[in-house]
Amino acid sequence: MDPNAAKPRMRLAVTAGDPNGVGPEVALKCVSDPRLLRYVEPVLVGPRGVLERHRTDLGLQDVALHTISLPGETVPVGAVAVLDPDPALTPAVEYGAITAAAGRAAMRAVETAVRGCVEGSFDAMVTAPISKEAISLAGYDAPGHTEFIAGLTGGRPLMMLVSDRLRVALVTAHVPLRAVPEAVTQGLVKQRIADLSQSLRRDFGIERPRVAVLGLNPHAGDGGVLGSEERDVIAPAVRAACAEGLHAFGPYPADGFFASRGFAEVDAVLAMYHDQGLVPFKTLAFESGVNFTAGLPIVRTSPDHGTAYDIAGLGRASASSMRAAVYLAIDVARRRRAVTEGHQG
Repeated sequence: MDPNAAKPRMRLAVTAGDPNGVGPEVALKCVSDPRLLRYVEPVLVGPRGVLERHRTDLGLQDVALHTISLPGETVPVGAVAVLDPDPALTPAVEYGAITAAAGRAAMRAVETAVRGCVEGSFDAMVTAPISKEAISLAGYDAPGHTEFIAGLTGGRPLMMLVSDRLRVALVTAHVPLRAVPEAVTQGLVKQRIADLSQSLRRDFGIERPRVAVLGLNPHAGDGGVLGSEERDVIAPAVRAACAEGLHAFGPYPADGFFASRGFAEVDAVLAMYHDQGLVPFKTLAFESGVNFTAGLPIVRTSPDHGTAYDIAGLGRASASSMRAAVYLAIDVARRRRAVTEGHQG
């Protein structure tokens, strides 16, 4: 017997993502999955007209959509709730196109979902992919979901990629590569180790988390020959974290660490910059990986792929990562709720 089956369903906001990418497709495929509906009460957040266009073009007419004005409204059995942030701003669907209208619609959905989570109308939110270029055209200056949601909720966001065998968090996320060395400071590395350790305890139930810290330079600096950041910045941060009772190790050369499967010996890996962590992660767990934003007062996950404009509207997008994002959101929200109820009790 499934131990989760008897638990009350969690209300989950699922944003539609960029209207011209695969976001609406993977969202529709995911929320109509009867396996998920045993655990969640999904609410699609985005323009109904966009969702209907994708549903028609993809042959998903079996997915019944029911518009609601507030989370929690009664939905007919078998239908999926749709919360349209602003019907007057429904953009035209132009598969593969990067437009300001699409960026604006995507971000309005995110704002609505965040507000619902903060107010307690949703237990968690899952975001379908957006285009950073499209949201920039729409006038948003945030480099991505992570920073935008953090600006609305507060907290100290930490980008973490999660699969069943690997967790990778980032010291710097959406930062140009040339700006990374200056951004990687001893204080920031130590803070990221602490934040990652806290999330592993609170969100994943790991009592004594072990964190492997990667170096910045090739061969982790080779004793200073290829760079001094490991010696002068990262290693002191690791020692300082350990002095405060955390379990951190490194810095390790990134290539050798992943090649030797060092990640199997720890609970999470802390990478210094975006591609250092995401390239090996996506190589190992592309269709099952989830992007989790730790350090926020709300629970937010997303699939670890992008808008995939090249296959938008073709029905070829896999919902595997989206489905994994939903399951992780459920697990984290339940753990946080259990901790809160335990403290109150």
